Amino acid sequence: MSFLIDDAYAQAAPASPAGGGLLFEMLPLLLLFAVFYFFLIRPQMKKQKEHQNMVGALAKGDEIVSNGGLAGRITDIGETFLSVEVAKGVEVKLQKAAVGAVLPKGTLKSL
Repeated sequence: MSFLIDDAYAQAAPASPAGGGLLFEMLPLLLLFAVFYFFLIRPQMKKQKEHQNMVGALAKGDEIVSNGGLAGRITDIGETFLSVEVAKGVEVKLQKAAVGAVLPKGTLKSL
């Protein structure tokens, strides 16, 4: 059947452009990792650290908004949960990690 299709033979590998070989082959991968680190990983780590500091600094009487949009005043702080008063006489339990933001004092009165 070789009269229909020519036989394929291996050819010598082309020489690298600057003789660097492995370095020039790995350079795009290293650049891609650097872009991911500086534009995705590093900002996310910074945001996570800021959130942990905010949650660690919560105190009784702080006015907060949860990630779900629930606004209230902290009445009790446990190890992993908070008691939040959302209306007069109405308290709910909320995980500390679910706190989205700490509001300035007096914000709840204006809502």
